[in-house]
Amino acid sequence: MQKTALLALALSLTIFPPLPHAADDISKIELPDMGDSSGTLITPEEEQQLGAAFFRSLNAQITINQDPEIQHYIQSIGQRLVTVSDLPGYPFHFFVVLENDINAFAGPGGYIGVNSGLILTTEAESELASVMAHEIAHVTQRHLYRAAEAANRLSIPTAAATLAAILLGTQSPQLGQAALVAIQAGSIQFQIDFTRENEEEADRVGMHILSESKYDPRSMPTFFERLQQSTRYYGQNIPEFLRTHPVTTSRISDSRSRADQYPYKQYPDSLSYQLIRAKLKVQTGTDTAESRKYFESRLNQGTEEQRTVAVYGLGLTALAQQNFGEAERIFQKLTADFPDQPQYGAALARTALEQRQFNKALALYEKLSSQFPENEAIKLEYITSLLKTGQAEKARQTLFSLSANMQKLPIYYQILAETYGKLHQPAESHRYFAEYYYAMGQTRDAITQIRLAQKSKGLNFYLSSILSERLRFFLDEEKKAREAH
Repeated sequence: MQKTALLALALSLTIFPPLPHAADDISKIELPDMGDSSGTLITPEEEQQLGAAFFRSLNAQITINQDPEIQHYIQSIGQRLVTVSDLPGYPFHFFVVLENDINAFAGPGGYIGVNSGLILTTEAESELASVMAHEIAHVTQRHLYRAAEAANRLSIPTAAATLAAILLGTQSPQLGQAALVAIQAGSIQFQIDFTRENEEEADRVGMHILSESKYDPRSMPTFFERLQQSTRYYGQNIPEFLRTHPVTTSRISDSRSRADQYPYKQYPDSLSYQLIRAKLKVQTGTDTAESRKYFESRLNQGTEEQRTVAVYGLGLTALAQQNFGEAERIFQKLTADFPDQPQYGAALARTALEQRQFNKALALYEKLSSQFPENEAIKLEYITSLLKTGQAEKARQTLFSLSANMQKLPIYYQILAETYGKLHQPAESHRYFAEYYYAMGQTRDAITQIRLAQKSKGLNFYLSSILSERLRFFLDEEKKAREAH
């Protein structure tokens, strides 16, 4: 397990700054190169296990987006970038953290998170892509595989929890200190930062990825420059992204000179980018009245497309305020005017669903599913309407048709558990609720659900064996978590 611990620790302080008040307790030493492009330091299986554990630990501590529409978008833009990277077949997983802080980070196993605050700060889709390309480059160039000194005491759950805690230590000193205790218990000393060469290489490789994927290479220096200029307004509260990815004037100049070597042309934003920003604006806002004013002020500004997005934002605000009549009128008109745009039809169907007009919602989702058969965000919402109208078996079959990336989301297990509940299969329902809680980093609740499943009537040998194996696994995970504390 020593290799796994090394990777976890390398990732944690490579990406994230030292813990608050902990710098004096960590010895800085020369950093040997612990990995190479062949990936011999850690096996692919170990890397994926660590990545999944890291993601579960994050889910237990912060709010990660579960909205299938937002997830579909961020995964699609990420995959577009990965396709032209040095590791096109690597199983990257992109997700949105619902935090207003400006930040993005890469974790083990290709898990790359982007804060909603960063998405809303960008002014062009290429700017968002530039940040994601930069993080992808840190992974593909193996910058994460550098560690100082490590012992072999950290299991995958402990290493992943430590990594997640160090991330959250920038926001929660208590969690940060807990991570430090775990590190000291493992007799580990380290202090790791990206070198200037790492950052410059990530800029260069990321810029190439941008160009190859048809995004604007100039967006990288533009966005970094705007963040740097804006720091004068932050005082002590510098955005986390600037702390973990220091942006200097020379670095901006170098990246701009490099970007100028690419031919200049216009790179229009996709409509999906604008619609997702509108959705995040409503979801992460604390005052729906403020959101309404924001979109109303933009009804007569910008291009026709931007004005349409403002109308969509008003519809989302009305839905959040439970003004169902207004929301329905807005989305009906948008759907009629733009029948080929799935977000408008989905918003109309969602309005019917929230009004408990289940048959109406089902009819709308069936039409959308037929029109956009590859749209998994619509498919997941369609499944909800199937459950509401008593079509649990069809819902189950549709769930199993979702992609592996969609099945990584905790909401997948939650809906699958609800589906088996509707099918009057309590053992399977508890089994998948256990997987949901485990995915959310709540292992004790997962153990409870497995034990409830084992008490269900009519268990066959096959399912009983699965439940026994999962219970042993969860108990072992819980034991390791206790030992870490």
